[in-house]
Amino acid sequence: MLKVRLCADLKECHRLWEKFWPQECLFDLWAVRYCFAKHYAHPAEFYIAEESGSMAGMLPLSWITETQRYSFFPGELWQGKTWLEQNKIVAQSPGAARTLLESVSGPAHLRYLSPEYLQGIAPDDEDNRCVIDETGYLFSPAQYDYSFDKFMNTFSPRSRKKLTRELNPIETRGLRYRFDHYPDVGKLFQMNIGSFREKSYFYDRRFLKSFEDLACWLKAQGLLRITTLLIGDEVAAVDIGAVWNGYYTVLAGGTNPDFPGAAKIINFQHLEWACRQKIALVDFLCGDFGWKSRFHLQPRPLYAIDTSAEPSRRAML
Repeated sequence: MLKVRLCADLKECHRLWEKFWPQECLFDLWAVRYCFAKHYAHPAEFYIAEESGSMAGMLPLSWITETQRYSFFPGELWQGKTWLEQNKIVAQSPGAARTLLESVSGPAHLRYLSPEYLQGIAPDDEDNRCVIDETGYLFSPAQYDYSFDKFMNTFSPRSRKKLTRELNPIETRGLRYRFDHYPDVGKLFQMNIGSFREKSYFYDRRFLKSFEDLACWLKAQGLLRITTLLIGDEVAAVDIGAVWNGYYTVLAGGTNPDFPGAAKIINFQHLEWACRQKIALVDFLCGDFGWKSRFHLQPRPLYAIDTSAEPSRRAML
């Protein structure tokens, strides 16, 4: 018989995560999630499904006081929504997945669910309110035989001319790159906040401190990649990402408003580098920002389950 128990001890949650959570992408690493857990301090509540004493499923959640609902652990917030992607409902059967969801003791907004982990939970199922959340964007160098030139040839002549007109004014000023210069991480945060102010991810001090810890941990593990675009002697753009398990995840960036077009140039650099290094996949995360679809990146829908409209069982406990 399937039973669900609740684990709220963070050390035990860590042990369960390391033992049962699929390790497929950067966001599957406990250390990455813990960078955010430290600064948001939302209580962990892991729902564990067991059958005959064996693990049958796991749903790792955090209770977020600000929103009065559950979200995936660690419940990191930006403008009231979580940020970490490719979340999962780990279950050995569709029945276990549904039982886990039904056992949650309050309203939940579970974002960025990978479609491969929605077994038995059909998108647009009214009972689970499972709908497309946002679209992520991927680049597969192997699709172009690891040739950046072949990728560029997928653009129409008209598009290439337009890009040339946009980028020439910057390129003629002289540009160069530097890589893995750690102080540039701080410059990224400054430029991002300067450009977006309260809409910046890093405007929230908790998010900023989490990302500072994340960058530090990635550097210590040899996973951090910092790309800085210099025009003359000025920093025009900085991006940070991580290479893990053959995947390159571009995490965040900042640009100098004095150099319009710098973001496009640095994004082309990521694509060219990925081809040269024969990277398996580049993940540019969710949000189009006006360029990802133009760059012919592959869209990948991620899903959300919102039970917030349901009566809160938590209040009844």
